[in-house]
Amino acid sequence: MLVTAYLAMVVLLVLCVCLELTARRLTPPQPTPSAMGTNPAFRRFQTLFLRGYLLALSADWLQGPYLYKLYRHYSFLESQIAILYVVGLASCVLFAPVASWLPQVLGRRRTCLLFCVAYSACCFTKLSRDYFVLILGRVLGGLSTSLLSTAFQAWYVHRHVDVHDFPKEWIPSTFTKAASWNHGLAVGAGLVANMLAEWLHLGPVAPFLLAVPCLGACGWVVLTDWGLEEKDGSLEGDNKKPLLGPSSSAPLARASARARFWRSCQESLHCLLSDRRVMLLGGVQALFESVLYIFIFLWTPVLDPYGPPLGMVFSCLMAASMAGSLLYRLATSTRYRLQPGHLLCFSILLAFFSFFMLIFSTAPGQPRPRESLLAFLMLELASGLYFPAVSFLQGRVIPEEKRAGVLAWFRLPLHLTACLGLLALHREVSGTGGGEGGSGTRHMLGGCAVLMLAALLAVVSLFTLGRNDVDLRLDGPKGEGDI
Repeated sequence: MLVTAYLAMVVLLVLCVCLELTARRLTPPQPTPSAMGTNPAFRRFQTLFLRGYLLALSADWLQGPYLYKLYRHYSFLESQIAILYVVGLASCVLFAPVASWLPQVLGRRRTCLLFCVAYSACCFTKLSRDYFVLILGRVLGGLSTSLLSTAFQAWYVHRHVDVHDFPKEWIPSTFTKAASWNHGLAVGAGLVANMLAEWLHLGPVAPFLLAVPCLGACGWVVLTDWGLEEKDGSLEGDNKKPLLGPSSSAPLARASARARFWRSCQESLHCLLSDRRVMLLGGVQALFESVLYIFIFLWTPVLDPYGPPLGMVFSCLMAASMAGSLLYRLATSTRYRLQPGHLLCFSILLAFFSFFMLIFSTAPGQPRPRESLLAFLMLELASGLYFPAVSFLQGRVIPEEKRAGVLAWFRLPLHLTACLGLLALHREVSGTGGGEGGSGTRHMLGGCAVLMLAALLAVVSLFTLGRNDVDLRLDGPKGEGDI
């Protein structure tokens, strides 16, 4: 498995380079407004944001490869580890509304600082072998994950539009850059984690400790550079108005923020329930992405008994996801012009086949770890195709002003489904005496295959409903820019 992991890494990196070069050759460059390309103030502001945001993403990725391994290193059973993962997912559900509300009340920059502090505390809890301290760490991790997906973007969009008065059309260029860096950071984080844990023999806790300096650097950028940027802004920044003072403005501001938040929740829920296309798309997202959360738990116990370098395997998985994203870009280019809906169906079929393959490769008494690794790589390739395809469709069927709220409602059944799956695994493993859950893992893989079939039925229903709906096609009236 050691040689297999390194060979897979080389093959996937070569594949990604070839796909990137081919995509650049076949995809015409996106038209960039001349003002954006020659505006030094925008370039400086974009670089300033990415400096802090990419440090936060790096710290997040460093914690991916060895989380399950760390809990096993502390001699916890698979059923106990499943509960720890459930606590993390449940915390994401509970803190999602709080993460949307905090930037309005605490301030956007202060909320980003809160993320750095909370995630650092989460990393430090990994030094403890106490189960309840680790549960606290998972709660802090759920809060931090929710803040990472909301606070940084809220700060950027507010400064971009309300302070600098840059055109809204320039916003996607920043997040496209961040997404491009994100894949590379994920692959690099796996390699660094592997070097610390395997090559330097520092153990599975080392990547978590390395994440703390990354978070400290992120907090320093937010505190100093972002703070200086706010002082230099032409309009009021996040902290110009004190939250507390002798006047009644702070309570009124908090009440207004709460009212806006609940009104946004109600409007987005009405949008979700009133459009069947949105409901079906939400069902696809909940089913597919809940399976990915279960996969995050399962891949380590399936492969770790055969001694692969987990950091290298993690990098392989992220490289496969990058290859899927590049394949999507190539398939939707002007030369091939495949529809995102067709690619979404293909990605779900590929994911279903990978779980079908895993059911047989993990059979008791005749395990085939190389086939299991191949199946996991196929699943990540499918996820790389899935995310840009579903993002395109969300941009077409969900109004922009309600999109954030609707996607938050999508995440609720997503996390609940993943929690129920892991709880079912915990119950089955506990019922066999709390030992290793080989049969429980296979049953969970079969359940994931069933969920993928349900997601496929939802996609078929969506495109049957919108057979002649030009909004669901690349050549629709809104153009390619909605991806």
